[in-house]
Amino acid sequence: MKIENKNVSQKNTSNKQEQLFSFVLPVNGQATNGVVTNVLDYLSQIVGSVRKEFQLFKANPKAKLVLISTFLLLFSAAVLMFYLQPHFEAFNANRLATSFGKIFLGITILLILFKLSFFFYSVYLYFKYKSIPSVSDELLPTCTVIVPAYNEGELVWHTLKSLANSDYPAHKLQLLAIDDGSKDDTWQWMLKAKELLGDRLSIYQQPENKGKRHALYRGFNMGTGAVFVTVDSDSIVKPDTLRNLISPFVVNKDCGAVAGNVKVLNNSKALIPKMLNVSFVFSFEFVRSAESMFGSVLCTPGALAAYKRDAVFNCLPEWINQQFMGQASDIGEDRAMTNMILKQGYKVLFQRNAHVLTNVPETYKGLYKMFIRWGRSNVRENINMLQYVFKNFREDSKFGTRLLFLDQGFKLLMTYPAILFMIYFIVTHPVLFFSATLFSILILSTVQVFFYAKRYSVSESFWAYSYGLLFAFGLFWITPYAIATAGKSGWLTRELT
Repeated sequence: MKIENKNVSQKNTSNKQEQLFSFVLPVNGQATNGVVTNVLDYLSQIVGSVRKEFQLFKANPKAKLVLISTFLLLFSAAVLMFYLQPHFEAFNANRLATSFGKIFLGITILLILFKLSFFFYSVYLYFKYKSIPSVSDELLPTCTVIVPAYNEGELVWHTLKSLANSDYPAHKLQLLAIDDGSKDDTWQWMLKAKELLGDRLSIYQQPENKGKRHALYRGFNMGTGAVFVTVDSDSIVKPDTLRNLISPFVVNKDCGAVAGNVKVLNNSKALIPKMLNVSFVFSFEFVRSAESMFGSVLCTPGALAAYKRDAVFNCLPEWINQQFMGQASDIGEDRAMTNMILKQGYKVLFQRNAHVLTNVPETYKGLYKMFIRWGRSNVRENINMLQYVFKNFREDSKFGTRLLFLDQGFKLLMTYPAILFMIYFIVTHPVLFFSATLFSILILSTVQVFFYAKRYSVSESFWAYSYGLLFAFGLFWITPYAIATAGKSGWLTRELT
């Protein structure tokens, strides 16, 4: 396989381009082979990073207040856990005095052991994972990039410009933008992009708003590329994103789809995007790296994904006509496409070096609506996955796919028992509940803190703690609600605000 060689000047240019992206904030720049050899230098970098963040807080006192409050709350919980230890022992002793308590404790221990084993196995897979380097221009296949847009306004202009600036052979790149019946000035911004890019861009209008799935369907049928790439219209890609995203199809003939590496674009504007940026890094760079080692990434994100043409057309009629509980599926088109491609026996991979920056909700209302949509899609696709995952859907090992499915399945199955236990715990021992919950957030969030700090920024990593609090107390209801309303349709976050 011919791998593209990059000279020194190209590396320097790439480094300058990297500086344009806020998520590239290396902490250990002085390290050799990724290992910090001088502890004092490393501590100095940490102090400098924290100092820089607190300087930024002067202009954003709300962020400073949130982080300080988070640390005080979690530290208090850790102290409280120490003093309440006798009460926890008495609570557990009372539970073990009943048959139901023993059964519940046994199930809990088994699930914890499964989750711990799964986590440490994922750590092992994460360290084994390597991105596939970009192949040469000659080996890159033809590519059709599809950008569906609805009420995105000026954002679609920036998305299309970033795609047009891609370091991808121009004669192999087809760029399609489809306005899905927007009610704002999205079409005018597409016209402006067309005026700038000329024949490099083709733009189309849907006669009415029919949903993202139908806009993509139109793009798939018009596309001429051997590989389809879908990009959300509020996302920005780096110049090397497309070639990195598509290279796995050249290297691995069994590759049917590739997931890109998603970061938050608007993480400097509000507190929720700051929290989500840390969460996204862990979700993509850790979780999907492990999934990729199984060849079974469960969801290729709408913000950036690539699909083999043959794999798409093998399932396109089923995908566009997909229904759930008698209603047309108008959500979860990315998860559904991934599921159908996995079902065909293809591998679905993750490319850590294929970066995209995307907008996320800045308000609690926008956030929970997005999560409800994701949650409903997750329920639907896990049900669909059950229909094939334990069959001979792939020639090589199916262990990883089944393990990932079981992990997802246990989460869904234990949702309502966990909610009932939480209510019981709150009613009978409110102080113990809140102290135990806060201490659990401290422990679990620290994993994400270390991961983000090692790869990017120490100071920004602390937002994992705030996000842990938000998720535990403000978003815990999403999964049970999504399960109960899985049959409901509606995008929820597409209308003008």
